[in-house]
Amino acid sequence: MNALEGDGPVTRARRGGRGPLIWLAGDPKDLAEWMPLGIAGIVTNTVVLNQMVKIYGPVTSVIRAYLDITDKPVVVEIDGHSVEELLDVGRVFTEMSDQVILKIPCTVNGLKAFAAFRDEGVETYCTTCFSLTQAAAVAQAGVDHILPFCDPVKAVGGDPTKLIRECVQMFSGWEQRPFIQAALIRSVDTAYAAFRDGCDELVTMWTVYRDMMEHPLTDQWNQTFMDEWVDMHRSGMLEGLPVRLD
Repeated sequence: MNALEGDGPVTRARRGGRGPLIWLAGDPKDLAEWMPLGIAGIVTNTVVLNQMVKIYGPVTSVIRAYLDITDKPVVVEIDGHSVEELLDVGRVFTEMSDQVILKIPCTVNGLKAFAAFRDEGVETYCTTCFSLTQAAAVAQAGVDHILPFCDPVKAVGGDPTKLIRECVQMFSGWEQRPFIQAALIRSVDTAYAAFRDGCDELVTMWTVYRDMMEHPLTDQWNQTFMDEWVDMHRSGMLEGLPVRLD
């Protein structure tokens, strides 16, 4: 079943007029405190997974550690040298939990795996997407989420969110279209551009998510309001409230 036809977090958000959604990446112990704050789920990649196996052991143990901290979807990136390997490895993870969604690189083997998993009703993400032609091909193969990479494009002098805008335009007339997830977001500025340009969802490290709340004017006015609050407390005007100034 296509994700648009199901009841995943992005579908529910769109139906309820909410979005875009935010997904997080990182160490399970760092993500736990952020997951209850409206985060859609967890997204992994093999770079992060290779870091996590050094802490948690085999990759299956890493995924269990993610599943232990949330009841939300966990997107597991897999890789392999053949279609058969992708399918076999993917099934190991989908059998672990119905929370698991598979993320597969944008290759010809990946294209074939997307079609096979579509026929099995398995939700999939296409990662390492850098062109509109790739996006069109994997969409026709049945992928549910397309991940335009953003900051790697910026690093070579390109427009980091151009592909997001192109995908929004290309898929605008589709009744059942893939979701567009801005990926490899390494800065608040790029997150801003991705939201502005119409992504359905965005994945970033928890540190960037935290920094999205920062703005110098917010700091200035929060301090102004806090000073007034403290002044009321010192003058006894907050009597009866459980105020703490530590």
